Amino acid sequence: MNQTLLIELLTEELPPKALAKLGAAFAAGIVNGLKARDFLEADSVATSFASPRRLAVSITKVRATSPDKAIREKVLPVSVALDASGNATAPLGKKLAALGFPNLTVADLERAQDGKAESFFYTYTAAGSALQAGLQAALEESAAKLPIPKLMSYQRPDGATVQFVRPAHSLIALHGGTVLPLTLLGLTASNTSLGHRFLMADGSRAITIASADNYANTLAEQGKVIASIEERKEKIRAALLAKAGADQVLMPESLLDEVTALVEWPVVYECHFEEEFLAVPQECLILTMQTNQKYFALTDAAGKLRSRFLIVSNIATDTPAAIIGGNERVVRPRLSDAKFFFEQDKKKTLESRLPLLKNVVYHNKLGTQAERTARITALAGAIAAKLDGDVKLAERAAMLAKADLLTDMVGEFPELQGIMGTYYARHDGEHEEVALAASEHYQPRFAGDTLPTSATGTAVALADKLETLVGIWAIGLQPTGDKDPFALRRHALGVLRMLLEKRLPLSISGLLGDAARQFASVAGFKDPVAEVTAFMIDRLRGILRERGFSPNEIEAVLAQNPDRLDDIVQRLEAVQAFAALPESASLAGANKRITNILKKNEEALAQSGNAGVNAALLQDTAEKNLAAAVTRVQPEVDAAFARGDFAGTLKTLAQLRDDVDAFFNDVMVMAEDLALRNNRLALLSSLHGMMNRVADISKLAA
Repeated sequence: MNQTLLIELLTEELPPKALAKLGAAFAAGIVNGLKARDFLEADSVATSFASPRRLAVSITKVRATSPDKAIREKVLPVSVALDASGNATAPLGKKLAALGFPNLTVADLERAQDGKAESFFYTYTAAGSALQAGLQAALEESAAKLPIPKLMSYQRPDGATVQFVRPAHSLIALHGGTVLPLTLLGLTASNTSLGHRFLMADGSRAITIASADNYANTLAEQGKVIASIEERKEKIRAALLAKAGADQVLMPESLLDEVTALVEWPVVYECHFEEEFLAVPQECLILTMQTNQKYFALTDAAGKLRSRFLIVSNIATDTPAAIIGGNERVVRPRLSDAKFFFEQDKKKTLESRLPLLKNVVYHNKLGTQAERTARITALAGAIAAKLDGDVKLAERAAMLAKADLLTDMVGEFPELQGIMGTYYARHDGEHEEVALAASEHYQPRFAGDTLPTSATGTAVALADKLETLVGIWAIGLQPTGDKDPFALRRHALGVLRMLLEKRLPLSISGLLGDAARQFASVAGFKDPVAEVTAFMIDRLRGILRERGFSPNEIEAVLAQNPDRLDDIVQRLEAVQAFAALPESASLAGANKRITNILKKNEEALAQSGNAGVNAALLQDTAEKNLAAAVTRVQPEVDAAFARGDFAGTLKTLAQLRDDVDAFFNDVMVMAEDLALRNNRLALLSSLHGMMNRVADISKLAA
């Protein structure tokens, strides 16, 4: 009989940051175990539950007994099972006995081809197994494979030592309304669970789950526990938004997930702190509330922090004054610490902290932060000069960019590095671009993050990332597989995004070469520019794919080995438009053919001095027409390319299709006459150069 199955494991408080994964893995393990043993229907539906003290899953349409199965068992190869006279051998008898069929004879077996040889097979019907046995195995498998951050050893009341993520107290196993007497971690299954620690009306926390179908409702109505992690999360989200009113609530998903894993019956309350703390940079206050207290900060519509904040409590009460007051008292010392750090840090300028960077090791093979700062400063100045920016501002910004690492605030909250540098630079009276660069030089910090807004910030951000890429790669710590401890992939993507999106007229080889020169005094430095360039181009392919360009379109442009990226998107858009033209397939195929011909005859072209086309040597009508078409179209192509009209450049080539097709239909390129052959190669070389000004369109050929 098919009924809903419920499994619940009640424990002590589970690690909040791991709860969602534990819940999903617990449910998936049981579902997969039952599916493998054929206890589920095709339309069975599993629902995962996870609360601070329980992992559970309910599955609809679970069979009480798995179906009978026809099993075709291979017995032995015929050559082993029969002797030379065709009689059964002793090994055959032993094998049949081992399989549980000692009374079978050769006549009962199926003889069939098995690869290149023949074997005996026996087909029989295996009776289905009871759910209890299959579920016991699935439960044990699931529990053993949980992604437990750290195992805890504890003793059961009977003195047995058990290992699990947290001590387990009870187990429920219900098929419909029937208890299945499973065992796990020294527990025997029942139909009893526990409700909320404090909110049960009668003071007793024991709850009887009468039916697997009513698990979530019974737990919520009688036990004041919302078992679904997603339901709790959305209830918290809605309550936060409602309490925020006209204000904006800052609720990063990671914080929302963690708080959801801490409460069983979430209730949101409003708290306040003193207005005087708003004089501290709001990033500090927000971070301490989120990181240390798991509170939700509020800002007004303009993004300015409010002196009220929201907490998520596990206790619902009509008189929450004690809860609110307690949380306000707890947060006050944290905010006081932030204010103290900020006031103390302002007593010393960023510049006065620079000598202390000599005491901070960046990497034992690359020197101190002071040495690194010197490299970034020189590189930022060089980049600013290439961009016609203010070299002195870029150098000043780079020199001060890492100084906030030595402040008390950043020491307490490393996440604020750069952000605090901007505040302190403004306090010191530094130029606004210098102050902005303190935080902007870390941008983009992650995928989709904003880019630096100022020219100075851009120069320092490029310098910082390039110095890291070249330096770390040079000492052999480049990314391998999934490991990238110095975030070189992120640094490469950051450089590429700035070059692409800001359309900076900078050469990749020039930037990396400038970066490598900063390490001239580093002992044993091995120039990694070629490897880093290849690494960056590979990252570039990924960026361009994400923007919707096809692999063929990307390779058509990258085949030109572009050293600047400021027009690469425009080239790709032109290639994309060209590929949509009816003439493109024919021209791409012809271009591929031309590429192959020229490659095979590089030596002949070189020996002829790559002389131009000699009109006097043109014989066939098709080659004369093609030469005339090339001469006619060349000025249009040159003019369109010169003004950056890449789409126009490629579109102009469409005029050549008929003449190119006719040439390859009627003209023998590799003529016996050497002068004639070289002239035709020169014509193709001229055509090839014109066709590939924007991209190698042969890459578009199927």
